[in-house]
Amino acid sequence: MDNKLADKIYTSRIGDITFKKIVSCSPDTPVYQAAIKMADHKTSCLFIEDGNGSFKGFVTDIILRDEVIAKRIDPQIAISEVMDPNIVTIVPEAFVYEAILMMFSKKSRYLLVNDNGNYVGFLSRNRLLSEQAESPLVFIQSVKSAVNTSDLKSKWQKVPHIVAQLLDRGVHAKIVNEVVTTIADTISLKIIEEVIAKLGQPPAKFVFMVLGSEGRKELSLKTDQDNAILYEDTPEDQRPAVRSYFLDFATQVSDKLNYVGFVYCDGDYMATNPNWTHSLEHWKYNYKNWIEEALPETAVKFAAFFDCRAIYGDLSLMTSLRVFVDEELQKPIEKFYVYLAKNALLYEPPLTYFRNIRTQKIAKREVFDIKTAMTPIVDLARVYALQNRIFQKENTGERLKALKELGIFSEKQFNELSHAYYYLMGLRLKHQANLIINDQAIPNNFIDIDSLSKIEKVTLIEIFKIILDFQSGIRMKFTNSLS
Repeated sequence: MDNKLADKIYTSRIGDITFKKIVSCSPDTPVYQAAIKMADHKTSCLFIEDGNGSFKGFVTDIILRDEVIAKRIDPQIAISEVMDPNIVTIVPEAFVYEAILMMFSKKSRYLLVNDNGNYVGFLSRNRLLSEQAESPLVFIQSVKSAVNTSDLKSKWQKVPHIVAQLLDRGVHAKIVNEVVTTIADTISLKIIEEVIAKLGQPPAKFVFMVLGSEGRKELSLKTDQDNAILYEDTPEDQRPAVRSYFLDFATQVSDKLNYVGFVYCDGDYMATNPNWTHSLEHWKYNYKNWIEEALPETAVKFAAFFDCRAIYGDLSLMTSLRVFVDEELQKPIEKFYVYLAKNALLYEPPLTYFRNIRTQKIAKREVFDIKTAMTPIVDLARVYALQNRIFQKENTGERLKALKELGIFSEKQFNELSHAYYYLMGLRLKHQANLIINDQAIPNNFIDIDSLSKIEKVTLIEIFKIILDFQSGIRMKFTNSLS
């Protein structure tokens, strides 16, 4: 396939595609009649619609096979008894790549297209993928089909080539981040399901959370494990057994992730650490303490756990925790924000007094740490997002956009910070991919200054100036000019 055709997935929108016509029936339709309707319309997916034009679920050929025929269910029962209630929708303005990533993250094979409240059709994952036979996004489907941990390891080793391919085609760093994160999430899900199959069903509802860059969907190729477990509150006599299960579960998941290529976290921010595997009530206690103590070290922990995202389990537990944290953040906690702001000021862009790039010598090369250079933007967006209680926006780019829409940042400020962040991210990903592919080396964040073009150096200097200006702003706003 021509590269330009393959790349259309990153520029084409859902509205550019011909949708399949929605075929539906009422919730009380007998299963056999629903099957007849599917046969008559030659569709593999039938949507369940109530009298008010609202969709309650859907059934597929596979659902009818697994839930009706295999279980010898009476075909006279209502279709609502066997339907899948997880309806996923998308708007025509969304990009095709967003639709595919959404389908993988939500484990959905079908999307209803909602155009200003009107459902105009639906799309299947196979349909979208079949049109993109050479797209790196199809690779995610092969990850889902991996048969063991060794297979997953070989899949992860191919990701640097996908990153290099996308960047060479000029695909935006934000999209590359999302692709890498979705692949990582898919690998994690496969491992989690494998461990549960071995240990047996969990003794309580839980969510497996990822933190840090993966929590923000901003994974690079140099990544370690940052995760935690939140499980439901249980009767006192069951707590030791429940806790024992989840710590054992966490250890087995962590070992497999490390084998695949997601190395253990040096700071021990992992669910294997008993401090990061707790019940809902205990997590609430942790967050409340971190906020009320307002110490530098607790502010760091809160920041790490604000960038958390549930990738497996009962999402209602995460919702309960976020509602609680939202309430706590509305109390008078000025000191807490001061320490968070100080964290955002810890790392300064590598600029000399004369506005050149400050370097350090490693293995006789003059380098600068690009991760450290990017950190102030991440911290800056997080502090403002916390102060404005923006929970639904997970990554730095989304937080910056939400802050612009709230009027916290002007259009110019948003554009400057967003462009700066993703320029640095693109440079970082390209550097790491080249190290792995060309040098067979372990990826790092140290950019060789001599490897950059004159234009890249000038661009970096301007970006670092922008970050310094924003740090001055956060110093004035949160710390009363405290240096």
